[in-house]
Amino acid sequence: MKILVTGAAGFIGFHAVQMLLAEGHTVVGLDSLNNYYDVDLKYARLAVCGIERQQTQESKPVPSKTHPNYSFQQLDITHADKLDSLFRSEAFELVVHLAAQVGVRYSLENPPAYIQSNLVGFANVLECCRHYRINHLVYASSSSIYGTNDKIPFSEDDRVDHPVSLYAATKRSNELMAHTYSHLYGLKTTGLRFFTVYGPWGRPDMAMFLFTDAILKGKPIQVFNHGNLYRDFTYVDDVVDSIKHIVAFEPEGRPSKYNLYNVGNSKPVRLLDFIESIEKHTGKKAIKEYLPMQAGDVEKTWANVDKLKTDFDYRVQTSVDTGVKNFIDWYLSYYDPVRL
Repeated sequence: MKILVTGAAGFIGFHAVQMLLAEGHTVVGLDSLNNYYDVDLKYARLAVCGIERQQTQESKPVPSKTHPNYSFQQLDITHADKLDSLFRSEAFELVVHLAAQVGVRYSLENPPAYIQSNLVGFANVLECCRHYRINHLVYASSSSIYGTNDKIPFSEDDRVDHPVSLYAATKRSNELMAHTYSHLYGLKTTGLRFFTVYGPWGRPDMAMFLFTDAILKGKPIQVFNHGNLYRDFTYVDDVVDSIKHIVAFEPEGRPSKYNLYNVGNSKPVRLLDFIESIEKHTGKKAIKEYLPMQAGDVEKTWANVDKLKTDFDYRVQTSVDTGVKNFIDWYLSYYDPVRL
């Protein structure tokens, strides 16, 4: 198929592009390349896919120098006219929408960024999918939508009307907007509620990166809620594998045009145990600064993935300890190759 991947220079988007190309699809990537975190990391991801930095200045998709079925355009999804032009010229069959303003904590500081990217931008994507008769929209939601839900593990059937961050509220809004477009216009949509994704090429604002960076540099790490946090850490390859199955297969007996799935490891890990694994693979002890619960945070996440298993035979392949080692190996190769 010909597939659009938004957020193609982002963490999950980068891995999704590589997977889709390996599966034989033709892929067009787009990304705004904003400076929420280190832009050089985004350019480095693009370089792996054969897109050179100067190519991103073009006003239309430019072909990869290494992948004949890949092209990329720098484009902000909040620019409705430019997005419409891309859809009109490229005739996509399917869209994997991973572009968003991410980060729970940053949403406390800069709410307007989330309104623009996650609401206005998502509405633009939906409109283009409607007008250009896209077969299927697969989009990223988040485990954060479960908010203060105290029923464990989290299930797609749980109520999710008590988000505790604006980021979570925008992601839940995306699900509702997608439901409306599925109902009114027959657009097939699948939302994926990702649970604490980590792995090589990960974002610098996430715990895996922050902890590893600080521990290797001998700096203290901030441990919120005094370490009494549990996260359903999910390795990026397992996340991308869920996208691969959903793009490729349609479960029998699923008449609905609108679907939601949890995507998680389904094995919550205590934050202090996660840090211990980082210590093991870096060979250095963490200097811990224990802090109270951060506003907008939750104590525990845990995905019930039975629905994904039933419909797509989804199976997690990567243990947290292996995933941590893989991330640290990548981190050292990218930032500190002398240590290898």
